[in-house]
Amino acid sequence: MEKIVWLVLGGVAFVAALRADSSPRARKVGRWAVGVLMIVFGATVNAIYLTVGTNAYAEFADASPFAFVRDTWESVVVPNQEFFIAVLIVAEATAGVLVLAGGRMTQLGLASLMAFHVGQLAFGGVMWVWAPFMLLTLGLLLRAERRAHEPARAPSPGLEAAGLAQAAPRADLGQRDARGGEDGQTVRTGEAAVGASHLRFPRGGG
Repeated sequence: MEKIVWLVLGGVAFVAALRADSSPRARKVGRWAVGVLMIVFGATVNAIYLTVGTNAYAEFADASPFAFVRDTWESVVVPNQEFFIAVLIVAEATAGVLVLAGGRMTQLGLASLMAFHVGQLAFGGVMWVWAPFMLLTLGLLLRAERRAHEPARAPSPGLEAAGLAQAAPRADLGQRDARGGEDGQTVRTGEAAVGASHLRFPRGGG
């Protein structure tokens, strides 16, 4: 049952990750899908397995193509699974909480989960399908989170100088037009005054 939920939550996270760059809502859905996957169906399920005492971990590394991984799992991890699975539970829960925290914490959680899934590739079998799928999903979400929280870039001094250089001639032309209009108005005012003086003092005698 939990494997079906892993697939569902992984699918939801993947679809959300595809739109996370352009949609804050999709980014939030992706965070929650990954967080719930790690906290509830990762850490909690492993805690139940460990408490009940099932033999769920004995054959986990059997599909690995690497003899070192198989031998180490059988000789080190399985006999001490209470310790190693407890460490796994804490790591999954911590990563899930970080992903849900938002901001830089989310980025840290996503990056840690990417490292975790890279390690899963050593176990072969179904992990060669699941781990790359999750690495793509987590990578898309991490990119979207970084872009959403990176500071706005200030314009470079070169661009500002170019803008000022282009604006200066336009301002100068505007000032010249204004001065030209004032001079023209002055000339017209003078002509009107001369005409008025001729009207008040007409030439000729009686």
